[in-house]
Amino acid sequence: MQEILTVREISKTFNLSAKQRKIEKALKKTALDKLSFSAYKGEIFGLLGPNGAGKTTALRILSTLIQPDSGDAEIEGISVRKNPDEVRKKIGFLTSELKLDDYFTPNYLFNFFSSLYKVEPSFMQRRKKELFEKFGIDKFAEVRIADLSTGMKQKVSLAIAIVHDPEILIFDEPTNGLDVLTAKIVTDFLAELKKQGKTIVLSTHIFSLIEKVCDRVGIIINGKMTVCDTLGKITENRPLEDVFFDIYRQEVGELE
Repeated sequence: MQEILTVREISKTFNLSAKQRKIEKALKKTALDKLSFSAYKGEIFGLLGPNGAGKTTALRILSTLIQPDSGDAEIEGISVRKNPDEVRKKIGFLTSELKLDDYFTPNYLFNFFSSLYKVEPSFMQRRKKELFEKFGIDKFAEVRIADLSTGMKQKVSLAIAIVHDPEILIFDEPTNGLDVLTAKIVTDFLAELKKQGKTIVLSTHIFSLIEKVCDRVGIIINGKMTVCDTLGKITENRPLEDVFFDIYRQEVGELE
């Protein structure tokens, strides 16, 4: 298998706010602790963990939004620390925290982000037609973001993330907060991207999403990779939820 993404012992610590210090009883929080994993061409790799485990921090580092304190990650051999601009050309990044400007329309935003990626105009028009029709955005192309449903906003965000048809896709909680119909559309699209040979890294705390779409999974707890392998080897025909909570108890103790 061709290794597309390599993460080598990345660590990240954040200073806590005064309010957070009262809760955590500490000045700093270690979000990632020497996290390592790889992703291969044409596979869907899932990062599974509870809220606060470090999943989002890891994906932000892969997407060059923040830098690790130590360690490095490479996208097709390109360092996220040394060559972030080159990495951005190769990836699409979708986060549930992406806030589209309420004033603009899907049509305007797609054109704007296409220009940022220097997408050739004729390709941009074909790409827009394809994605807008697939996600049903075409009927709302000139409707302001403020007037769209939560599900439609997520579909617009997804279309914008892949305007340049990248080979590596990084999705942070892609179905979080979506209704069942929109979540199904997103899940089916992930499977379609895999068939196209795309490499997908996604984070989630939803067991069923991992079981449905992922080839391999890494379980991350308190910033550490506790286990990383194919779904079959990790579960050994047991429900993933049961396996996860067994690992959680070993790492943390009883459920909080």
